[in-house]
Amino acid sequence: MVEARNIGKRYGGRWVLREVSLTVAPGRIVALIGPNGAGKSTLLAIVGRIVGRDAGDVLIDGRPLERYSSGELALRLTYLRQAMDVRTRLSVRDLVSFGRFPHNRGRLTKRDREIVDQALEELELTSLAEAYVDELSGGQRQRAFVAMILAQDTPYLLLDEPLSNLDMRYQVHILKILRKRCREEGKGIVISLHDINLASIYADEIVALKDGRVVASGAPCDVVSPAVLRDVFDIDVIVEPIAGQRICIYAQW
Repeated sequence: MVEARNIGKRYGGRWVLREVSLTVAPGRIVALIGPNGAGKSTLLAIVGRIVGRDAGDVLIDGRPLERYSSGELALRLTYLRQAMDVRTRLSVRDLVSFGRFPHNRGRLTKRDREIVDQALEELELTSLAEAYVDELSGGQRQRAFVAMILAQDTPYLLLDEPLSNLDMRYQVHILKILRKRCREEGKGIVISLHDINLASIYADEIVALKDGRVVASGAPCDVVSPAVLRDVFDIDVIVEPIAGQRICIYAQW
C-alpha cells in the first residue's frame, strides 16, 4: 500500500499543497483530478521521491519512503512524468528495455526480453520497435514511455497525465491495460487525468484537488457530482447515469 499523509509543499512563501492525504491499495486505481495548478503533479512527484516535501509522511508498504535505497524503490514504484524527453537517439525497443534496468542493471535476460516484447505488443508498438523515438509522432512516443513503465513491472505505478497526446482509441486502450494489470496482477495505480468521464469509468477512487487541497475524495459515484465539480472547476455540468457510470455533460445550450 502507498500512503501519503498530510503532505505539505511550498515554493518560496506559497504553499502548493496543504494537508493532502492519499492512499492506494494493491488492485486499485486512484485518479487525481483538478484544474491546472491544483497540485496533482507535485503530489505525484513527492510520492515518487522526485521532489521533497515540507510536511507529512509517505510510506510504501508501511515503510517510510526515505528508508528505501534508489534501487529498492525502483523495484517497488514506477513514476511516469508528465513531460518525458529523450536526449539520446534510442530505438523504441531500447527505450522500453530501460524499464528492466532496476531488475538487471543493463544485462537483459531472456525473461527481460520477453517482458519488453509483451509491453511492445500491449501498446501496439511491435512494428515500430526498431524505429527511433525522436522520429515518432507525439502519440507514438507517449505509448513508448507507457510501455517502458509497464516493462518495469513494479507493484505501484504513478502516472502523471499518461494520456496526453493520445487519441481517444489509445486513451481507452491504455486505461483498459491498466485496469487489467490491477485486476490480474494486483497493481496499485495513481493516475492524474483531465477527462472526468474517463476517471469516472476506470478509477476505483477519485481525489479532487484545488489550490493544493483535497476538495473531495471517494468512489466516483460520490465525487462525480454537479456540486463537487462546480467547487473544483468553477463550471456547471450535468451528470447523468449512463450504462451504470456517472457521465458529465459539459456543453449546455
